[in-house]
Amino acid sequence: MKTILVPVDFSNATQAVLDAAVALRGSVGGKIVVLHVIPPPVLTSGYGAMLDNVSEIMAANEKSTKVRLLAIKADFKKRRIPTKTVFAFGMPASVILEEAKATEPAYIILGSHGHTAVYDLLVGSTTHVVLKNATCPVVVVPLAKTPKAKKAR
Repeated sequence: MKTILVPVDFSNATQAVLDAAVALRGSVGGKIVVLHVIPPPVLTSGYGAMLDNVSEIMAANEKSTKVRLLAIKADFKKRRIPTKTVFAFGMPASVILEEAKATEPAYIILGSHGHTAVYDLLVGSTTHVVLKNATCPVVVVPLAKTPKAKKAR
């Protein structure tokens, strides 16, 4: 059975990425593996006082992730789409590539944007790393553009 690996970050791009995965699955069949990676918090020396709260923050992220993944799985189950959900902690690009090695997907579908530009600057673009290192085709879903407001004359 073909597998489509779908990393999501719960950003504004997530729904478009899921929709693209469902559309591709309609053409090739198989199952969808929805993956969410909880990245390590980006800490700088100025936030040393907050280090005590890191475990609480990570636990809250894990709980939120499980709820969101269960909602996706329930939606796909209603639509009779075979789905597996996975979450992990770590650097997103590395975890995505590890999951791809483990599941041997026919395709990886991910968004072109997700984190902020500052995060990408500090940590690196997940999409770029996956594109460069994946051993299967990668479908990159662009972030939907919001319509610009017309200028008043």
